[in-house]
Amino acid sequence: MAIIENQPRQAEEYRARRVAYWNGVAQKKSVHGAGSGAYHRRLAEIYRFHIQPGLRVLEIGCGQGDLLAALRPALGVGVDFSPAMIERARQRYPGLHFICADGLEFATDQKFDAVILSDLVNDVWDIQVLFERVRALCHPGTRVLMNFYSRLWTPALKLAELLGLAQPPLEQNWVTDGDVVNLLNLTGFEVVRSTEEILLPLRIPLLDALCNRILVRFWPFNWLALTNLIIARPVAELPGQEPSHTPSVSVVVPARNEAGNIANIFARLPQMGSFTELIFVEGNSSDDTYAEIERQIQAHPGVNARLFRQTGKGKGDAVRLGFSQARGDILMILDADLTVPPEYLPRFYHALARRRGEFINGVRLVYPMEKQAMRLANFFGNKFFSLAFTWLLGQPVKDTLCGTKVLYRQDYENIVHNRAYFGDFDPFGDFDLLFGAAKLNLKIVDVPIRYAERVYGTTNIQRWKHGWLLLKMVAFAASRIKFV
Repeated sequence: MAIIENQPRQAEEYRARRVAYWNGVAQKKSVHGAGSGAYHRRLAEIYRFHIQPGLRVLEIGCGQGDLLAALRPALGVGVDFSPAMIERARQRYPGLHFICADGLEFATDQKFDAVILSDLVNDVWDIQVLFERVRALCHPGTRVLMNFYSRLWTPALKLAELLGLAQPPLEQNWVTDGDVVNLLNLTGFEVVRSTEEILLPLRIPLLDALCNRILVRFWPFNWLALTNLIIARPVAELPGQEPSHTPSVSVVVPARNEAGNIANIFARLPQMGSFTELIFVEGNSSDDTYAEIERQIQAHPGVNARLFRQTGKGKGDAVRLGFSQARGDILMILDADLTVPPEYLPRFYHALARRRGEFINGVRLVYPMEKQAMRLANFFGNKFFSLAFTWLLGQPVKDTLCGTKVLYRQDYENIVHNRAYFGDFDPFGDFDLLFGAAKLNLKIVDVPIRYAERVYGTTNIQRWKHGWLLLKMVAFAASRIKFV
């Protein structure tokens, strides 16, 4: 069914005016106003940060294709209802695919990794129909990215038009980020991240970088941003919908000086999915942890368990070794101290398998803890890092240092592929995963657990030394995630 053909006459007239307008713009030497080049360059930087090269990318409302081309997609498809704009795009970027069609009618069997709607929801006749069309073009891991003007900028944009610095737009929709979030919810999407972008849409050396990379991240400057950016993901059509197949699970257990806990791990680990494998990575212990794991593997022939000896240092290195050897669809971390009870792991499994989230993070700060489970200084340190990371990552993260984190192996492989962006700087492994998940715009979901006391051994965490290291990592990550 052609959506527009079934709309009232006003919709047809609305589209005709816009097609004529953009056909006229396409005949000009530059499709952007004299002062809007900096705005579009900054938009391209923002989208490049969120969309890695080599993906299948669709842009609806692509214009002459500059933004799509800047993303270096493996497959780039641009859709626009202006024949003149599409012809201009084809001439500029012959390696991309451009289709003359209305976004409200466009359909294809192709599924895309990213769908871009840049400065489109302000202009389209029916936003809900547009989102419904986009929903049909998504696979479960697709990200939909859109930016749209803040109406607070209307007087300034009018002035820019009068001065010849911007193209005069046609009448625009009056949408807020709340309106867009509501329409996304109605059409089967969930918002992953929402930010305000571009405080100064002009090229003024040093000042534009200060405004657009730093000041716009803080109140009250973020209220004055020109454009809102929303990143969304498709969600299951029905609450509780089961996955189309039953994912398998690999549970990685870093173990250093944990000999007294190994038998309990075998006894208490639940079976999950189509199969559950248990991977121990022993970290050159001073007790007989390695030999104890070997004994327990022999004593439990029905448990699919393997053992590796760590060659590097730190929990992060151990987790990477374990993940590299994993064969399951879902990867889990279980600390060998059992302060996170293994009985909680099925909750993590179901949250991921049912697509409640894509990176499932344990939280120790909801339920009351056993008396000696966490020292007071550690508790307040975790609270501080919770606030810092929620601001830093743009998603609620209540507990950054809970050892149990769960994600699909495919998403972990994407984190590994993108690891060079941050570098190998995290001996704990928690932040490497959290930063990587945030960079890929994975939906982070917290699962509260009851944090237990150790029954054997002592912690490997050095509060003050490691606390200072965490602060340095937060500052470094801010430069790579927040102020870009």
